[in-house]
Amino acid sequence: MNGPLTLEKVVSQYVEEKRSLGFKYDKNEQILNRFIRLAEQEGYTKPQLDEALVKIWISKTGYETEKNRQYRIGIIRGLADYMIRLGYQAYVYSMKPRIFLNDTYEPHIFTNDELAELFQSAAKMRNTEKYPFRSRQYTLILKMLYSTGMRSSELMQLKKNDVDLDTGILHIRETKFKKERFIPLNETILQQSQNYDRYIRSYEQWQQSEHFFFNSQGTSLKDIYHPYRLILKTAGISHGGRGKGPRVHDLRHTFAVHCLRNWVRNGKDLTTALPYLSAYMGHSGIRSSQYYLRLTAELYPDIVNTLDVDYGWVIP
Repeated sequence: MNGPLTLEKVVSQYVEEKRSLGFKYDKNEQILNRFIRLAEQEGYTKPQLDEALVKIWISKTGYETEKNRQYRIGIIRGLADYMIRLGYQAYVYSMKPRIFLNDTYEPHIFTNDELAELFQSAAKMRNTEKYPFRSRQYTLILKMLYSTGMRSSELMQLKKNDVDLDTGILHIRETKFKKERFIPLNETILQQSQNYDRYIRSYEQWQQSEHFFFNSQGTSLKDIYHPYRLILKTAGISHGGRGKGPRVHDLRHTFAVHCLRNWVRNGKDLTTALPYLSAYMGHSGIRSSQYYLRLTAELYPDIVNTLDVDYGWVIP
């Protein structure tokens, strides 16, 4: 870039690097632009991050939630790390990580009995002349969500060519953080997916759709919330209403907690397992995975001592 190097130009280079790594980064760029405007108002234009400027930035505004403030802090910490890596002076604001899966919602972790009832209820769904494969489809959908920890949005966007039924590998492209990943299916779900694929090919909708899961018109699924509510009701699992759960997303939370429970009981080193879980689930970092340690400890008293002694330092 021409002209003297400024903080604004460093930020621009940082955004370019993020996008070169595959991040969309539109929202974060808007927030960084706000930061640049603040810096200019306060008289900071040199390519460095002063402590005084950072502390002005991290002050909570009157209208924002603590979750949004934490998000802004995370962005500026990322910028600081980038600047230090390139040799610039930058103040890194230090604070204890806080996890916000939802400001008020406590995830519902399904028991093994509840999962069995859920899957059996899906298999009993009423099929119609226009939607004759509904029960088999939703049985596999719920099992796949639980066994892989995928987000429901990721599952609904799966194309046929994203599902390798020979190797059992799912290619997840449409992700929350714009980072593709690959997920292996366990042997049971792979076999059930193969059976489903052979069965569904006989229907006209299969010929019309490019998606692995599709609706009665042969187009991609847009929402699985209402069928899920019906399945919960049939299973006898009470629901508190929209936003109160158990939500579809709780199958993802259940997957994570059950993984950690099994790993602890089997003596697996969680310091190496947590990054694996984070990558597998498509988290932006390890903090969301750490949150599941607390849930696991709360739900399974038999492993509390192990978690407290060996991993208390990592539980938020």
